[in-house]
Amino acid sequence: MLKCIALPSSRGSSWPRDRAHISYVSCIGRIFSFLDVVTLCRCAQVSRAWNVLALDGSNWQRIDLFDFQRDIEGRVVENISKRCGGFLRKLSLRGCLGVGDNALRTFAQNCRNIEVLNLNGCTKTTDATCTSLSKFCSKLRHLDLASCTSITNMSLKALSEGCPLLEQLNISWCDQVTKDGIQALVRGCGGLKALFLKGCTQLEDEALKYIGAHCPELVTLNLQTCLQITDEGLITICRGCHKLQSLCASGCSNITDAILNALGQNCPRLRILEVARCSQLTDVGFTTLARNCHELEKMDLEECVQITDSTLIQLSIHCPRLQVLSLSHCELITDDGIRHLGNGACAHDQLEVIELDNCPLITDASLEHLKSCHSLERIELYDCQQITRAGIKRLRTHLPNIKVHAYFAPVTPPPSVGGSRQRFCRCCIIL
Repeated sequence: MLKCIALPSSRGSSWPRDRAHISYVSCIGRIFSFLDVVTLCRCAQVSRAWNVLALDGSNWQRIDLFDFQRDIEGRVVENISKRCGGFLRKLSLRGCLGVGDNALRTFAQNCRNIEVLNLNGCTKTTDATCTSLSKFCSKLRHLDLASCTSITNMSLKALSEGCPLLEQLNISWCDQVTKDGIQALVRGCGGLKALFLKGCTQLEDEALKYIGAHCPELVTLNLQTCLQITDEGLITICRGCHKLQSLCASGCSNITDAILNALGQNCPRLRILEVARCSQLTDVGFTTLARNCHELEKMDLEECVQITDSTLIQLSIHCPRLQVLSLSHCELITDDGIRHLGNGACAHDQLEVIELDNCPLITDASLEHLKSCHSLERIELYDCQQITRAGIKRLRTHLPNIKVHAYFAPVTPPPSVGGSRQRFCRCCIIL
């Protein structure tokens, strides 16, 4: 489209200030407003006129440098902030390892209308950056500090004091954060809707009690590998955050069916539940959950080793929106459970992914039961020893576009006479 627009003819040292020129500038400016960083930089090299239009701050409201250049230095961020100024609303510096506190202070001073800031993996970032954001960026709504391991409770205290509109915060793997930081954060940012605390290993139930008491708007909570969390803390979340739609508690091995009961009784809007490696959960808890949370779309039950076909029966009856289900390492699941799932409310139009890795009782009969799942896009069958190539081939005749991930161990030949047996590895293949 840009190649089809010719520069207006001009005489003398400046463009004529006529109506056609104004219309031209307006049109080009409108087009530039839809372009990404790379394209804008290329346009800026076409001519002086295009340089002025392309580098106008109003065209740089959203910048993502992740796919453009990740080895940038702090001065680049400073220059961007000076050019964009108050126009900039969204900036992603994800993975920019060279950007530190000094550059981000200049950024905060110049871009006071910033609403979304991604510093994921900017490992030079410390509490000083959050202090700057608190001082200058009161409109901040989304902040990603994942893997910024120098972040401490001081950062959360600063954000609480200066960023009251904060709705989404990711401090995954910021393992210096404790309950004191969470307490300070939620007292000043009660409108939080999404909180990602994955790998914050010092967090205890007390931290969750603060969240449950002060964050009634919470929709998404990630507590993966927060190993000290127990039923007590999560029950407080369920009772205080009735709008919860997504909960990840994978690796929180202390939790029991009490959590599933609390979710069923308090969080009817739940859509995503990830509880991989929570080995104390049983059919009893999942029955309560399924009967009360009918909007469930994704469930990760990997290594919930106590569940049986009974859980699948309840899901097939009560969860018509289920799209993704992981049952890897659920060794008590049998073909009968898959049969109920294949005949359930979600089967024909909703179910897209099912993972059955290391389910030793699953046979080709399960594949027959899944033939009616017309939306099924992917099935995982690694280490399902009773699944055969013939069974997968028959499934493909009904679902030709499905991705089936499995492997088959080569047949081991008898020992050769007079020599040691040759070793064969188990070959992983994508069928």
